[in-house]
Amino acid sequence: MAKKTTAFVCSDCGADSPRWSGQCTACKAWNTIKEVHLGNNTPSSQYLGYSGTKSTVQLLSEVTLAQTERLATGISEFDRVLGGGIVCGSMVLIGGTPGAGKSTLLLQVIANLAAQEVSVLYVSGEESLQQIAERAIRLNLPLNKIKMLTETSVQNICNTLDEIKPRVLVIDSIQVMHTQSSESTPGSVSQVKESASYLTQYAKRNGVSVFMVGHVTKDQSLAGPMTLSHIVDTQLILASTDDARFRVLRADKNRFGSVGELGFFAMDSAGLKEVKNPSAMFLNRTEKPSPGSVVTVLWEGTRPLLVEIQALVTECQYGNPRRLAVGFDQNRLAMLLAILTRHGGIFTASDEIYANVVGGIKVTETSSDLAILISIVSSLKNTVVPHDSFFFGELGLNGEIRPVANGYARLNDAAKHGFKKAIIPKANAPKKAIAGLQIFPVSSLSEALTALSDIS
Repeated sequence: MAKKTTAFVCSDCGADSPRWSGQCTACKAWNTIKEVHLGNNTPSSQYLGYSGTKSTVQLLSEVTLAQTERLATGISEFDRVLGGGIVCGSMVLIGGTPGAGKSTLLLQVIANLAAQEVSVLYVSGEESLQQIAERAIRLNLPLNKIKMLTETSVQNICNTLDEIKPRVLVIDSIQVMHTQSSESTPGSVSQVKESASYLTQYAKRNGVSVFMVGHVTKDQSLAGPMTLSHIVDTQLILASTDDARFRVLRADKNRFGSVGELGFFAMDSAGLKEVKNPSAMFLNRTEKPSPGSVVTVLWEGTRPLLVEIQALVTECQYGNPRRLAVGFDQNRLAMLLAILTRHGGIFTASDEIYANVVGGIKVTETSSDLAILISIVSSLKNTVVPHDSFFFGELGLNGEIRPVANGYARLNDAAKHGFKKAIIPKANAPKKAIAGLQIFPVSSLSEALTALSDIS
């Protein structure tokens, strides 16, 4: 007879423990260690591979290549983040804070697919069908083609899939699903892992595209085992901007497209609406120019994005001046200030400095270095940078301004939005002039500060 095994797992962070203890050794939380029954000690679905098929050894050149089929949802921002549409047989995990709009977005997606005569199934394990129907009516979505099911057993769900054979499946959410191979409670580490594995194998074998809604923890990371991120093909995060007016859909992992791609939506009473021109959304500036406000061009995924960077420099009233960065790395701000002191001859040791990326955007690339320093200099000297100018470039420790990727595309996009002047790295200067755009190519910080005085 197979032997039953148990494990001790932290309900907060999911860390394993060899025995029960009062405090979790990983997250230091008290009274969170729970005994979990792992079921019979027999090979479970996770050990059979996630592809769902048995494979034989063969040369890579012998592999048959087929054109990847994609389904267009009709929501261009959603398709962009996925890499051009839904790949048949793919597993997509979408997470986000409560109220971000995960269920609303997926309901809109399958409604668009159903309108294209694509067979869909929405499985709800948390909400009743009446609640979902009321939301669909509020969003003005068609009700006669969307198939619904309330179920939490993955075995029963797959049996239903065998009957109706949909092309797209939505699981809301994976944390409430359970499988009969595990005796632990739904939401536990083993249940989430086994349920995701079971659904993945079914999706790969039958070519069903699956969207799974995932919960997040207090630190905004996806709840459940880390294995969940490895199982899925695509992992999306839906977050709101600081003012809660907009939603940003980000791809943290994508086997069928670029990682870091962003999709922008506006939330209103009719659901999530696409934002076709996100640069205009983040460039809602005041009519009167003010010191410390500059514009830079970021590169998000496969497109440029114009954002405003603001800085405020004030005299320190206490012993230790504060340096606060919102929207980019705090340590990078300290490094840029050191470069400004050494190679720009501008001292800020006795000043408090606050820098912010407007709109809640998180800057992860280094192309904004020059714009951040220009905004600090503008606020420190109380000089206004013209509204029709923008800046980008990476700063080196020796004061050099390094080129950034996709420089020509950034310049073109800024010119389309009416910008007239640009201070950029010399290596990014285009060989062919861009109509209506005056470019100041610079190779060092001192040259950039001289060019700034020319355009101000």
